[in-house]
Amino acid sequence: MDTADQAQARIPDSRPYFFLSYAHTPSWGPDSGDPDHWVRILFKDLCNHIMALTDLPAGSNAGFMDREMRSGEGWPERLSENLATCRVFVPLFSARYFSSEMCGREWYAFTERMLHARATGAGSATAIVPALWTRVDLRALPDSVRHIHLGHSDFGSRYASNGIYGLIKLNRLRDEYEETVLGLADRIVQAAKECQLPSGRPRDYESTPSAFKPRGSGPRHIQLTVAAPTRDTVPEDRNKQPYGDDALDWNPYHSESTRPLPAHAEELLRSLDYRVTVVSFDDEDTGETTSSPHPKTLENQQPGILLVDHWALTDEERRRRLKTFDTGARPWVSAIVPRNRADAQCNGAQGARLSQELERAMPTILERVRRSDCRIAVNGVPTLKAFTRVLPDVVAHTTRQFLKYAEPHPPPGPHVPRPRLMEPYPPGLDAGDDNRGEA
Repeated sequence: MDTADQAQARIPDSRPYFFLSYAHTPSWGPDSGDPDHWVRILFKDLCNHIMALTDLPAGSNAGFMDREMRSGEGWPERLSENLATCRVFVPLFSARYFSSEMCGREWYAFTERMLHARATGAGSATAIVPALWTRVDLRALPDSVRHIHLGHSDFGSRYASNGIYGLIKLNRLRDEYEETVLGLADRIVQAAKECQLPSGRPRDYESTPSAFKPRGSGPRHIQLTVAAPTRDTVPEDRNKQPYGDDALDWNPYHSESTRPLPAHAEELLRSLDYRVTVVSFDDEDTGETTSSPHPKTLENQQPGILLVDHWALTDEERRRRLKTFDTGARPWVSAIVPRNRADAQCNGAQGARLSQELERAMPTILERVRRSDCRIAVNGVPTLKAFTRVLPDVVAHTTRQFLKYAEPHPPPGPHVPRPRLMEPYPPGLDAGDDNRGEA
């Protein structure tokens, strides 16, 4: 260990152990008091336990809770900063939690940070430790949450049926409350130790999407199609490092990521509460052998995103199929074109030539995306971080296009005519004299 590393090792880690994410309870009247008083009690008790269970230096914040900061200046910045530095994310599940846009933004910002750390090899364990504030129907959880281990049964049946709110409110359950909170604090400390999640850059709160997609707000399926060569089909003079045995192994940001880009993108899409299908463009039917004017890659009745490697254009057959695909692409099909700024071949003369080939092959889709707020997506996304940030914007744009242009498909069943108002009564005839239905 050199002198700089030794000095770094002596600096105590004073980052907050946890970020408490909860849905604020609205006040019901002038005499209702603080509706989140008991959440603050829980936060204080967790902080006390964590200070006792760890070696946090004096004056450190064991946890972070937004309190009443929403009405003060600079609260979005403070919120984003703590989401970018805290070690563990603790969501308080309640009936309001998954309908709160703010809670959904907090969840997504922390999840994005975890996925970036996983892609760069800086962390693999999950640093989300959920807690049950009130009883919720676990079957109704958003898809973006279902992969998280809940472990609610570990704290006993009363916790599972009443939540922490029920334990803290009932004096006869005070011992169970104390035991549950101590167990939760211990779980937070263990998660922080196992994950070792590095700090990230604060994410702009206003541009952060929610991980909880409102029910009925649009399609919840999306198809991700990857147009990239494999190690065996890439040109001889191309660096083979970004490629694998399959197109889905493509890792354009190999200098900073240990994971294939399609796998990283799939997890990001799932964290936005989408159900994702990931396929290779080479395995898809582009509609060339049918009478349909529209390509069948990226299902016609769901939004789709095409990830394109410039080196996919070196194959004449694939280039021709991309042209066919672009000619009939639906408005709700978008594209993202990664171009690693650390890859000399991507930014040299050959890369420039392939960019021109891409412009000739896919003018329609590229121009559609450029007219949106996410033009960087097709102008060459330079880093993994930039890709992670632009993907939600492309998803939002693609979904809007689907809602605007896709044909509605009502569920199967008999046609039920819409009810019609009766015609007005003729002059001089009132309801009591109505005999229009008589023979």
